[in-house]
Amino acid sequence: MKTTRLGNSSLSASRLAYGCWRLVKADGPDALTAEAKAAALEAISAAYEAGYTLFDLADIYSRGAAEAAFGAALREVPGMRERILITTKCGIRFVDHPEPGDPYRYDCSESHILRSVEGSLRRMAIETIDLLLLHRADYLGHPEEIARAFSKLKESGKVREFGVSNFRASQVAALQKACPMPLVANQIQLSLLRLDPLEDGTLDQCQADGVTPQAWSPLAGGMLV
Repeated sequence: MKTTRLGNSSLSASRLAYGCWRLVKADGPDALTAEAKAAALEAISAAYEAGYTLFDLADIYSRGAAEAAFGAALREVPGMRERILITTKCGIRFVDHPEPGDPYRYDCSESHILRSVEGSLRRMAIETIDLLLLHRADYLGHPEEIARAFSKLKESGKVREFGVSNFRASQVAALQKACPMPLVANQIQLSLLRLDPLEDGTLDQCQADGVTPQAWSPLAGGMLV
């Protein structure tokens, strides 16, 4: 499979990423069954053998169960961790998380970013996330606070590179101005049924600033198959 470099970073991976949104059906890691883990291992192994070296996750996928199942699969495939890049996302909180009564919301506060990364590392049983993306733009978030979180994660070796997901060009620009490190990716919804990024400046900004666009749902949830 052809490879591509992520933004202006030194990271290279397969041009196609294996998305783990629907890797397992479970409401949290504790709900993972042996059958679900086995099915996840089969899927991940097949993708890896087909040449995928970029795997995309998020802390909220199956409430952490996707990350847990992926981590379990990593431990079953010798040498896989050293040959792949792991992307995960943070910034969306469910109701009653982390405290009872908390509302569903987008949260890109420093405390939530740091807490989310610790949880992802623990669930996958890894020491470093290759690429961390902010899942959605937090309209109450402050770029300088996000930059502080990114800097702490970079300096501690817990995250190698950073990017965003579903951000408008102006939001990327505001965050990049505050960040000491380059943002290397913007994961956007893009398909023949959703061409907005071609017209709203998102792809123009990616090209101008060397940000790699990553299309999610490129087959429009199966409608283009």
